[in-house]
Amino acid sequence: MFTRVVTAIAFLTACGCAKPTYPARVIIIRHAEKPGDENERGLSAVGKKRADALTELFQKSDSRPNPLPAPDFIFASSASKRSDRPIETVTPLAKKLKLDIDSRFANDDYTKLAAELLTNPKYEGKTALICWHHGNIPELAEALKARDVPDKWKDSVFDRVWVVTYEAGRGKLTKLPQTLLPGDAEK
Repeated sequence: MFTRVVTAIAFLTACGCAKPTYPARVIIIRHAEKPGDENERGLSAVGKKRADALTELFQKSDSRPNPLPAPDFIFASSASKRSDRPIETVTPLAKKLKLDIDSRFANDDYTKLAAELLTNPKYEGKTALICWHHGNIPELAEALKARDVPDKWKDSVFDRVWVVTYEAGRGKLTKLPQTLLPGDAEK
């Protein structure tokens, strides 16, 4: 009996027949600033400052009267030969919030991550934060059913937040500034 249930669940998930569930919101950020040397896998000094400041996105202050809701789950694209930056970006936040970082999805596996978030009931009504490489962020947002997604995330942009919220199975994309470090965009 157990085997039949597991087989049925696997089939429904594989065929796309699993009942969709929706998080309350998915917050998408790009990894923090990288060093000028493309051979370095980690963050630059400025990137480390941004990673340390990420908690401010979720804290009320005079400059942030309406902070984002703190994430219940944190995802980062898995480490690769060329970059550990997504994981390094969210590590200080994960430690502060006492959350694990789910890094089992490779950069090109964004559709699998989206399917996980949109079909696994454990994420229903929750907030997930995703830190990814900029080249796949628009496609990731589209896989999360967001509408009106820009074609590209500019190579020079590290200070934005995309928030996907759901109503009746439709994703709405809101683009916000992080305003965490001097020089960040205000709008």
